[in-house]
Amino acid sequence: MGMRIRRGDEVVAISGKDRGKTGRVLRVDPAKSRVYVEGLNIVKRHQRPTQVSGADRAETVGGVIEREGPIHVSNVMLIDPKDKKPTRVGVIRENGVRNRVTKRSGTKLD
Repeated sequence: MGMRIRRGDEVVAISGKDRGKTGRVLRVDPAKSRVYVEGLNIVKRHQRPTQVSGADRAETVGGVIEREGPIHVSNVMLIDPKDKKPTRVGVIRENGVRNRVTKRSGTKLD
């Protein structure tokens, strides 16, 4: 079964250090059941400046870089577009097409 949260969805963190914060899903990793959410679970990574051969200066900037870390999909909830509150996601089938709906209001997402 596929994940019920997709790229571009608005979600809220329900546990962890960023509990209560909201953001847009940037990336989904279904193999590990993880999502990357804009502005949530910010981690620092030390990166060395790399240089492309033949270039005069470094192509990528080095130093301490902050970026989003992965969050398990069970630790985020979709925000209902109708009333802006967290909701669970259900799946219904109509004419052989799989559609996601919010459990809170029954709004179709796709």
